[in-house]
Amino acid sequence: MSEKYFLGIDIGTYETKGVIVNKNGEIISQAARKHEMIVPQSGWAEHRPVEDWWGDFTYVSNKLIKDSKCNPKDILAVSASTIGPCMLPLDNEGEPLMNAVLYGVDTRAHKEIDLLNSSIGEENIMKFNGNVLTSQQVGPKILWLKNNRPDIYAKTSKIVNGTGFINYKLTGNYTIDHFSAAFVSPLYDINKQDWSDELNDGIIDIGKLPKLVWTNEIIGKISKSAASQTGLAEGTTVTSGTIDAAAEAISVGVFSAGDMMMMYGSTMFYILVTDKILSDKRLWYSPWLFEGEHSSMGGLATSGTLTHWFKNNFAKELSGDDIFVKLAQEAEKSPPGSKGIVFLPYFSGERTPIHDTNAKGTFFGLDLTHNRADMYRSIFEGIAYGTNHVFDVFKELEASPKNLFSVGGGTKNKVWSHTTSDIIGLNQILRKKTIGASYGDAFLSACTIGELNKNDFNKWNEIEYEIQANLDHKQIYDKGYEVFRDLYENTKHLMKKLNT
Repeated sequence: MSEKYFLGIDIGTYETKGVIVNKNGEIISQAARKHEMIVPQSGWAEHRPVEDWWGDFTYVSNKLIKDSKCNPKDILAVSASTIGPCMLPLDNEGEPLMNAVLYGVDTRAHKEIDLLNSSIGEENIMKFNGNVLTSQQVGPKILWLKNNRPDIYAKTSKIVNGTGFINYKLTGNYTIDHFSAAFVSPLYDINKQDWSDELNDGIIDIGKLPKLVWTNEIIGKISKSAASQTGLAEGTTVTSGTIDAAAEAISVGVFSAGDMMMMYGSTMFYILVTDKILSDKRLWYSPWLFEGEHSSMGGLATSGTLTHWFKNNFAKELSGDDIFVKLAQEAEKSPPGSKGIVFLPYFSGERTPIHDTNAKGTFFGLDLTHNRADMYRSIFEGIAYGTNHVFDVFKELEASPKNLFSVGGGTKNKVWSHTTSDIIGLNQILRKKTIGASYGDAFLSACTIGELNKNDFNKWNEIEYEIQANLDHKQIYDKGYEVFRDLYENTKHLMKKLNT
């Protein structure tokens, strides 16, 4: 009897990754393809849905099958994830009418956020949707489309996100999982867990939104057309999929209330699974992937991106593929506290918990004794202070994580990862396999068709080690954190003045 497989593909901000995995969680093949984030003007961020999303998916799926040498008919199920909350209008034929508008990094709808807050009321939105309106929400972006591209809006038959577009191309069905749908505020009712016109205020006809499904639902089968393009067998099961961050959380075993994923990437992202709705203006809420479960989230606007900025501007004389390693080695020579430098990481404003698009990045406390190593170390400490600020909100809400699972490239950076544990005062659990969201997609697809269940995950991806918090360092960092908080509060009016 031939072996059976599961395929997962994740489309990120700059790269698409995929895996084929067998029933034991062993990786049979991996593939990746890079793409660009398009920035047509300041405050905008886009992807080309046909080239960057579907083009990447078909390339990666064909390469996975070719490299694995498996029979496509032995792939039992397929699941995709893509970057979170995006807005893509499609015409009657399912063809994109424009580039996809990306998640919170695209701030073009700031006027629409103000309009909806004024017309509906911030308290009503919070009560109904469980989230304040920010650049992370899709509703204002749809209103932006209506107000600024009326010709495209008039031709729009459906509004989908990235995963929804991939699923449509695979099956011909329009769907969105509940976790993703909660970011389409103010059109999603968190209490009824359904689309609603109650706060629509003329944004769009609700009928133009996709069918709501849970992540552990089958949404269709691979069509003949999709089979010819992807290399997959016609009739292969397609499961719902979700946003990339949620699939990433699954990839490290975040399933139960109290489990949290901390993702080190271009941005920091945190997902805490809860057994009840945890709604607070400083965080984001969404139903979790499975009916009856919930999640509370936070995210910083810039994190890993800052290391690239620093390298490009302050390490031009370094060469080779190990520039970040060399910089990290320098940073290790600087003591905890970076000899008094406190860094605010607000280079693209900030998301949670301050939700301030005017916030600015700052190196504070510089003197003539400081060097590049101190500045570079202070970046990681500043990001970790931002993480601690989010964790303080969870603590205030009596929802601190019981198990903190970390993932992402930043976990391999000792200064960043260990500093984070020292500042937040919590240990971090790391799994052996750190592939990310595509691996979580594959596991979700296997669970959805009944081949596996949540309890099988520890066999798929065992715990490798824990990063221990150094409480002696925490005493040093507590002082820095106090300055970090005061520095923002005492300068935010000046930051705003720079933007006016």
